[in-house]
Amino acid sequence: MGVYVGKVRYFKSRCFDPFPFPDPDEATRAEIAALAEEIDAHRKRAQAEHGVTLTQMYNVLEKLRADVALDDTDREIHDKALVTTLKHLHDRLDAAVARAYGWAPDLSEQEVLARLVALNKERAEEEKRGHVRWLRPDYQIPRFGSAAEKAKLGEQIEADLGEAAVPDIKAKKPKYPADALAQTIAVTHVLANAGRALSVEEIAAHFAQGKRARLPIIATLRAMARMGELASGEGSGTVRLRRAA
Repeated sequence: MGVYVGKVRYFKSRCFDPFPFPDPDEATRAEIAALAEEIDAHRKRAQAEHGVTLTQMYNVLEKLRADVALDDTDREIHDKALVTTLKHLHDRLDAAVARAYGWAPDLSEQEVLARLVALNKERAEEEKRGHVRWLRPDYQIPRFGSAAEKAKLGEQIEADLGEAAVPDIKAKKPKYPADALAQTIAVTHVLANAGRALSVEEIAAHFAQGKRARLPIIATLRAMARMGELASGEGSGTVRLRRAA
């Protein structure tokens, strides 16, 4: 699906899906996440408390980067939105992302683009050999992964849940998890192993709480649907994991 932004046409399948994202260690990953959340919170405060728009903030930020003098309107926006602080946060995020790639933090845009193109080619060769660096393995492997990857994910899910996610008659059914991520993992595993579309009641039957888990399961299914991970089943009120086209 293409999206127009001015004269630029964006295709998720050509721009986002093959983009060679970094594969950092957990410490760097956590640092990037924390900085991104801090930037988001900073911008939302400026919007809520002073009515400053994102466009206004970043127009002033770009002037700061270019060392262009600010006029009175720019200074008002700068002071309300604390744009120098926003710039500092982005500089820290840029440096963290550069470390995630193993690159120097002061590369030019042309050098970054050239390295991304080269890395994209490397990743394509990796995938031909069967090694895929999944961005969201818990969502993507059940849909697109190899049989070995699905089996490995199933073992990880069972370990995370503390007991078999798909119990047999003699086994004790696992409890429906309280954590949102674990809930998504559990529901994904049930749907991936069912081989058909399931109703909420059928999903709930896999867990110790039974019908009492119905409402939180519905909430999890709605979240998964918003992310584009679910499709309607053949039967009324049933859902299945969306498969690759």
